[in-house]
Amino acid sequence: MARAFLFVLDSFGVGGAPDAAAYGDEGADTLGHIAEFCAAGAADRAGLRSGALTLPNMSALGLLHIARAASGQFPAGMPLPDKIYGLYGAANETSRGKDTPSGHWEIAGTPVTFDWGYFPSEGDAFPQELIEALCRAADVPGILGNCHASGTEIIARYGEEHMRSGKPICYTSSDSVFQVAAHEVYFGLDRLLNFCQIARSLLDPYNIGRVIARPFIGQSAATFQRTGNRRDFSVPPPEPTLLDRLVQHGRNVHAIGKIGDIFAHQGVSRVIKANGNDALMDASLAAIDEAEDGDLVFTNFVDFDMLYGHRRDVPGYAAALEAFDERLTEVNQKLRAGDLVILTADHGCDPTWRGTDHTRERVPVIAYGPGIRSRSVGVRRTYADIGESVARHLGIPAGPYGRSFL
Repeated sequence: MARAFLFVLDSFGVGGAPDAAAYGDEGADTLGHIAEFCAAGAADRAGLRSGALTLPNMSALGLLHIARAASGQFPAGMPLPDKIYGLYGAANETSRGKDTPSGHWEIAGTPVTFDWGYFPSEGDAFPQELIEALCRAADVPGILGNCHASGTEIIARYGEEHMRSGKPICYTSSDSVFQVAAHEVYFGLDRLLNFCQIARSLLDPYNIGRVIARPFIGQSAATFQRTGNRRDFSVPPPEPTLLDRLVQHGRNVHAIGKIGDIFAHQGVSRVIKANGNDALMDASLAAIDEAEDGDLVFTNFVDFDMLYGHRRDVPGYAAALEAFDERLTEVNQKLRAGDLVILTADHGCDPTWRGTDHTRERVPVIAYGPGIRSRSVGVRRTYADIGESVARHLGIPAGPYGRSFL
């Protein structure tokens, strides 16, 4: 028997998506541009990091060669490894959109073949009848925001008024999402989650992918900060995913971070919550120790996207990549015969790009473990090849959309 560990570096794209122009993202390249800024000294930050982007573990697993296959060139300033270990390639997204559910569902073997609903980017984001129904059902005096916005900026803008008025802050982005920010003390966490559950039920006719609760604390715009009690309320995947198939065949799926929420808790044996990349890695390492033969440990490392990609923080993103790369050594020390580790991403979020939204990019595919020989698996037609490779490794029947690269 075998085990599999699937780690999603949220938003770590490698550029080169053939349909990037259709999304306004032609030329976006998360890894390439971060490396370019680092090599030029434009990602130095006192007390955090300096110099060229340094990812020795992932480079030895083929990351730089993945970048060249995906976008046509090696990342600037990063030395090529003497030898590559394991399988390496890139993957195109076939799902419509560049959002979290689409990316994760396709990774799990179920591409999104329909169009999500979106809210307009100009003027009021939400229709009046939706706001009235939501406020009535949730017993709130109204909402604040009602626009496209960055989460941290809109909390700074409306947080104090929210505390005085009791009106939750509602906003959206270019994703199919309805986000709600509210103060954990003045509004209450349970009340926020209940408000989001009501919103979820009302948004189904609009075909909106996620409702996200964004709790925060603090007393003023200068001290507000979001907490780790975020919760995503997602619509369920349109078809059974790899996770459902594994559970149906008696395997355990350990969902770490926001994985459970993304899959609407379908096909999940165990939910493990953690806040921040280091805590998510700690939880993953513990799950590796506990996982049995046939199990999947599935982790989303959210900080790359949430803290650095959306906030267009190049030094922060670079430092987070370097910290993750260093901790891969701890993962490798726990591997045993038959184990498979896959590193990938769900979309891009180029921190040098215009705006604050995701970017349409290819994603890296790194697969390694004891006994796995090094070779390129090329540029895969769909992220679903990742899920089908896990299915094959764990010995369950193949699904309809992808093809294993094992």
